[in-house]
Amino acid sequence: MRQHYHEELDDINNCLVEMANTVGSAMSKATTALLDADIELANLVIQGDDHIDATRESIEQRCFTLLARQAPVATDLRTVTAAMRIISDLERMGDLAVHVAKLARMRFPEHAVPQELRPIFLEAGHVAESLVSQTAVVIAKLDVEAAVALEAEDDLMDQLHRQLFSELLSKEWPHGMEAAIDITLLGRYYERFADHAVSVARRVVYLVTGEREMHASAD
Repeated sequence: MRQHYHEELDDINNCLVEMANTVGSAMSKATTALLDADIELANLVIQGDDHIDATRESIEQRCFTLLARQAPVATDLRTVTAAMRIISDLERMGDLAVHVAKLARMRFPEHAVPQELRPIFLEAGHVAESLVSQTAVVIAKLDVEAAVALEAEDDLMDQLHRQLFSELLSKEWPHGMEAAIDITLLGRYYERFADHAVSVARRVVYLVTGEREMHASAD
C-alpha cells in the first residue's frame, strides 16, 4: 500500500512536468500567432485550453483522493499540497497563453503588435519559453538551485515590460489608443506568465526545504 502511495506521488509529479511543457508550448504558439497574425495557430491554442483544464481537474482529484485515503503528514503532506498549488499556477499560465492568442485572433487579419515593438515581444516569447522549460526541470528534479536561477531570469521579463511602457509613454507614440491598450494587455500577460513560473519555483523550494523564500547559494 505504501509503495503504491509513493508511486502515485511520483506519477502526479510526472503529470505536473507534462503540464508545464504543455503550457510552454501553448505560449510559444500564441507568440507565433501574435507576431505572424496566424489565426489558425491562435485557434489551436484556444482550443487546447480544454485539455489543460481537464489535466488540472484530474491531478487535483488525485491529490484530494490521496489526502482522504492516506492522511499524509510532514514532507508527504507538503508534496500533495504543493502539487495542488502548482497545478493552479500552471493552469493560469495556460489561460494567459489563451489571452495572447485571443488578442491575435481579435485583430486578425491585422497584426496586433506594431512593427517596432515586434522585437520586444519576440524576446518576451523566448524568455517565457525558457522560464517554463526551467520550470519543468525544477518540478521534475525538485532542483532548488534551478528554482533560484529561474527567479533571476524573471528579471529579464520585467525589463522587457518596463521597455514596453517606455514606448507607450513616449510622446511620439503614433498608433493610437486601441493599440496602446492592446500592448498594455499583452505586456501584462507575459509578465504574469513569468510570475506564475516563479511561483511554481517557490513552491518547489518550500517543498524541498520547508522555507518560503528562495536564497541564492554562495559561490
